[in-house]
Amino acid sequence: MSQTESVKWLDAPEDHDYPAAGAFLQLVASDDVAADLANRLRTAPTVAQKAKDLLRASRLPLLPIDNKHVASDLAKIANAEPLSPVLLVRGDLLAGNPLVIADGYHRICASYYTDENTDIPCRLVSVQGGPRQ
Repeated sequence: MSQTESVKWLDAPEDHDYPAAGAFLQLVASDDVAADLANRLRTAPTVAQKAKDLLRASRLPLLPIDNKHVASDLAKIANAEPLSPVLLVRGDLLAGNPLVIADGYHRICASYYTDENTDIPCRLVSVQGGPRQ
């Protein structure tokens, strides 16, 4: 991918991203907590974070460029198709908990391959408190 290609983004996550995030969150949190987080992601403000920082904060590896879903997102980027913003749950540095990518891991990896400094629009919530706490 060339550094001159830029990733285009939708203004808001797609409707199907929220149930996907909720399903993932049910694997790492109680049903009540997962449902609350998924609901709050719908109304959380959109913020921008660098692709490299999201991967570092999540402690997840960069998926290979030939991963089926990463390759699909790279094709969308090459065709100037906008990607959906990602859905995140803030980590806790003091507790040693990483950032949770509730939806959008493949989009983050594809964006990283385009340029690790890509600004990615994100909806970010915390387990406790309001959307930005």
